[in-house]
Amino acid sequence: MSYDVIDHDTFACSPPKLAKAPMIKLDDIHGVLPFDGVRNPGSRSSTSHRVWLTYKTPANNWKLKVGICESAAEAAVSMEFLIDPDIYDVRFQPLTVRFRCDGKSREYTHDLLITLRNGHRRLVFVRNQASLDKPKTWREIAAIGRATPPSAANDMIVVSAADYSRQRRENLFRMHELMHQIDTEADDLTLSAIEGTKSIWQMRDIFPHVDLPQSRVFRACYRLIARKKLIANLDHVIHETSRVEVAA
Repeated sequence: MSYDVIDHDTFACSPPKLAKAPMIKLDDIHGVLPFDGVRNPGSRSSTSHRVWLTYKTPANNWKLKVGICESAAEAAVSMEFLIDPDIYDVRFQPLTVRFRCDGKSREYTHDLLITLRNGHRRLVFVRNQASLDKPKTWREIAAIGRATPPSAANDMIVVSAADYSRQRRENLFRMHELMHQIDTEADDLTLSAIEGTKSIWQMRDIFPHVDLPQSRVFRACYRLIARKKLIANLDHVIHETSRVEVAA
């Protein structure tokens, strides 16, 4: 007996409908503070890159804590704040508000809540540029701002995912990881060598002036860029041949 198997695409051009998968939920991790957002964005998606990460802030006494982001751009934005020495705390999915726009009632959960060391609190709205080009999106943002209680934050900013190229995201991910690898000696010696030498053009020009293994100096350069002591183009691969200069 023979069976004729008809390929799905020959009779249905649209993708097959699959049952909705449940949310991905992390179990407790020993020594790591759990995710404390009001909404778990960790669903499976074929269009967006969900990111789970661990991070440290002064607000958590530098203990590791779980964060969850709905996109790679949102994760990159959070890491740019996390490596900033002026940041006291970063919270993911911190607050849900109900708002009305175009006659419809909807809910929105803010992406990030940033707290600076001076106490200033800032909500961060991350969205792709195609969405931000639509007037409807800005009507929604205005409605969300009106629905957010003044006690939640001092202000809210809108960030375009288009500002975070793939290479910029990768550089931010690496800097965030290397900031956990504390090496004060290498950082201080590297910065001192750069400030005392006028012939620095590329990162590899620094290596002969620091009496440490090249690998330690390389990681120190990444941390100095993260701390804004050095300037480099984050949209390019940061490597030995990268152009670097001391921040003003």
